[in-house]
Amino acid sequence: MEDYLIGIGKRIKEIRKESSQTISYIAQKAGVTGGLISRIENGRTIPSLPVLLKIITSLDVEVTEFFNGMPQVNGANFIVSRKQENSIIEKEVEAVGFEYTYIFGKQLSTIGFETVLLEVRPGSKRDKVTTDAFEFKYILSGECYYVIGEEEVLLKEGDSIFFDGRVPHVPVNRGPVSSKMLVVYFFI
Repeated sequence: MEDYLIGIGKRIKEIRKESSQTISYIAQKAGVTGGLISRIENGRTIPSLPVLLKIITSLDVEVTEFFNGMPQVNGANFIVSRKQENSIIEKEVEAVGFEYTYIFGKQLSTIGFETVLLEVRPGSKRDKVTTDAFEFKYILSGECYYVIGEEEVLLKEGDSIFFDGRVPHVPVNRGPVSSKMLVVYFFI
């Protein structure tokens, strides 16, 4: 798992150097700091999905092309992700009451995906976001409303939803307890 995460930074650096672009140039195009790009390239931090997608766009490559260059599974029929390998993702957007725990991500054949545990606390606040991925959410506990575009859907424990992340969306927890969900992003 850790090798794959370090691979994301190495892949960014590889593409950036191939096109003779500086860290400052990529950072400016992506709307992030040069320090963040440097930390990602050196495997010291993991970008959030929206930030990673901005960086990929700033490199002038397609998301699928970016992930096609990532390490593949080495002939195994399965991949195991251990709890102790999980990490809290530092989000770059203003979000109160949201905690993302990165649990799994791989490039299999031509499909890139990432899996996180998301906890949405009562009274959480965040604007709608978009992602260049299809998203699958499975509610593990609690309940929350999912606002997708102009529509709102109540999801309770055991419910799931699948949608195009390019449509602006946000989960809203109006209940008294945290809502925990498994989230799978399928990169487009």
